[in-house]
Amino acid sequence: MKPTAFEYHPATSSEEATSLLAEHGSDAKVLAGGQSLVPLLALRLARVDHLVDVNGVGSLSGIRSEGGLRIGAVTRHRTVEKSPVVVDQAPLLAAALAQVGHVAIRNRGTIGGSLAHADPAAELPAALLALDGKVVTSSHRGARTIDAADLFTGFLTTSLEPEELLTEVVLPPWNPNAGWSVQEFARRSGDFAIAGVLSVLSTNGNGRIEDARIALIGVGSTPVRATSAEQALTGEGPGDDLWSEAAERALDGLEPPSDLHGSTAYRRQLTRTLVRRSLHEAASRIGAAA
Repeated sequence: MKPTAFEYHPATSSEEATSLLAEHGSDAKVLAGGQSLVPLLALRLARVDHLVDVNGVGSLSGIRSEGGLRIGAVTRHRTVEKSPVVVDQAPLLAAALAQVGHVAIRNRGTIGGSLAHADPAAELPAALLALDGKVVTSSHRGARTIDAADLFTGFLTTSLEPEELLTEVVLPPWNPNAGWSVQEFARRSGDFAIAGVLSVLSTNGNGRIEDARIALIGVGSTPVRATSAEQALTGEGPGDDLWSEAAERALDGLEPPSDLHGSTAYRRQLTRTLVRRSLHEAASRIGAAA
């Protein structure tokens, strides 16, 4: 199939892009990597009257280390995945990106595009949650910063307004002594995960866990923070019994979707196993070089 007719607008600056979005509102869509939008348009699962292409906006690309990381929204997945700065200062993000599709997809897909698309089975939304990240947007009204916890509001839905352009991803400074892990299960390499877990652990001087973050993939209409499991971990000493308890607590209130890839019960069991494995691996990396 072919997409319905639309007007194409190649923006050359973020100001031009936000002006076009302000003019056309919900009738416009932003084109970045196009790895999700273009297939949806081609299959007529999505329709758009105006397509605003931001690939020519140089200010939206790049990685900067400024008391944390600032990543331009049009920076390609592969660029972030292979960046020595990201590997050093956000190793969880680099590892999560390595699980995204295939290399050809990561060469075109963009950081901002994936977050704005908000697929709950994708790695980047969960990574932003696990890293307590934020996104910066721009519109004719000015700039706005949105916490990861407030960004994802439903299936393929965010709190971005129609006239807002996602311009940058901001990650807080990485604790060099923290351990991390990315665990997921998919039927084939490159497929979306049936379920996945991203975790970050750090300990205090007494060897007890002082910070625990667990983000779940593919178990709800948005990426999910397993707050009950995080609370069970905080203040405790690492160990297999604790990982098992946290894995059970991660299932509190969790009712994953059932589809042809797996039932609700299957996804719950898979999540339990992946949480346990993820915490074990994250603990093994505490204090180790990234």
